[in-house]
Amino acid sequence: MEPRNDVLHLVIEFKRADSDSSWPLPTRGSEGASGLDLSAHLDAPVQLAPGEIKLIPTGWCVAIPLGYEGQVRPRSGVASKRGLTIINTPGTIDSDYRGEIFLAMINLSSVVQTLTRGERLGQLVISKVARPEIILKETLSDTVRGSGAFGSTGS
Repeated sequence: MEPRNDVLHLVIEFKRADSDSSWPLPTRGSEGASGLDLSAHLDAPVQLAPGEIKLIPTGWCVAIPLGYEGQVRPRSGVASKRGLTIINTPGTIDSDYRGEIFLAMINLSSVVQTLTRGERLGQLVISKVARPEIILKETLSDTVRGSGAFGSTGS
């Protein structure tokens, strides 16, 4: 029997956050990429000092279907080569949010970093979300681990 590799078809609607009609839609860097690249939608370069956090606009609003979320993540090359990452990784975009997507960038390097228009800084991954029924209980089922917290299963 042949293995099957189905790609889930899902429609995600984007809207420009302003009147910049030349701003390109987010795209995948390759056929197998799971995320859509998000670029800095800047009018002028932005300086980011070591340890500094700034919200960087992407120029896009998105309509994510109920039952899904958008996860905003850093791009690995930008993080490993420049020390720039997204502070709230992954950042969540709820299905009912319709405002502009911003990237909460932090400079973890020891030098000032300059962000420029069109620079790909983040990526948007769409993920299915479980919407569980919440039940209040007096006790929970026992497990071997129990209430062991940080480090309780080894280093």
